[in-house]
Amino acid sequence: MQENDPLRATDDPSPGLPRHVAIIMDGNGRWAQERGLPRFAGHKAGVEAVRAVVEQCVKLEIRVLTLFAFSSENWKRPAKEVSLLMDLFMMALNREVKRLRRNNVRLRIIGDHSAFAEKLQHKIREAEATTAACDGLILQVAANYGGRWDLTRAVQKIAALAASGELDPAEITEESISAELSTAGLPDPDLFIRTGGEQRLSNFLLWQSAYAELYLTPTLWPDFNQAAFAEALREFAGRQRRFGRTTEQVQAAERAADE
Repeated sequence: MQENDPLRATDDPSPGLPRHVAIIMDGNGRWAQERGLPRFAGHKAGVEAVRAVVEQCVKLEIRVLTLFAFSSENWKRPAKEVSLLMDLFMMALNREVKRLRRNNVRLRIIGDHSAFAEKLQHKIREAEATTAACDGLILQVAANYGGRWDLTRAVQKIAALAASGELDPAEITEESISAELSTAGLPDPDLFIRTGGEQRLSNFLLWQSAYAELYLTPTLWPDFNQAAFAEALREFAGRQRRFGRTTEQVQAAERAADE
């Protein structure tokens, strides 16, 4: 099994806050079109929204933020838009990494890097190395990522271990599958946000989001500012997370914890 740096046992946010927030940043193109701008202008504006949410997570001591930047299906978009997105990705890495390190943010890029140009792959490795010692917020950017790709890769690794005799198939557990995913060693998302008004998971963190609280908002991503993020956190704090239990069982457990 692959080795990963787990969060420290003390890495819990304030009561009522999620440990891990996952966001599908949707609506950049529509935001630009509504303003008579090219779609790419929306993607550039979206970078500012990323900065605002990252700053808020750092301030609130949320432990993990995973952003869906580019899906494995996004290659189907017009070639010019894809090329501009790759340029924007490179530009963001060049501009933001030092800021992340100053704020003790560790950057991880999850997804299949092999489809990217070698120059971009090098920049990704460099950015991750630059922030590797940071132990504050873990910022995961999912690029050329798909939930089915993640699961397929995990199954392939487990199958290879079983074929070599290193793993008994009867001993495969949910934990052993999670340990081979790109998010291994990190808590599953507590809060799953999608902006832009769509109401689907779009192949994002499929295994990991099994019990995530969904927050779907019509707000387009460039308009998703700190106030909008705070509203999502307030709604999360008001939800009861039962994980298959009844309300009465949850309430009894909460009373016992308070005694």
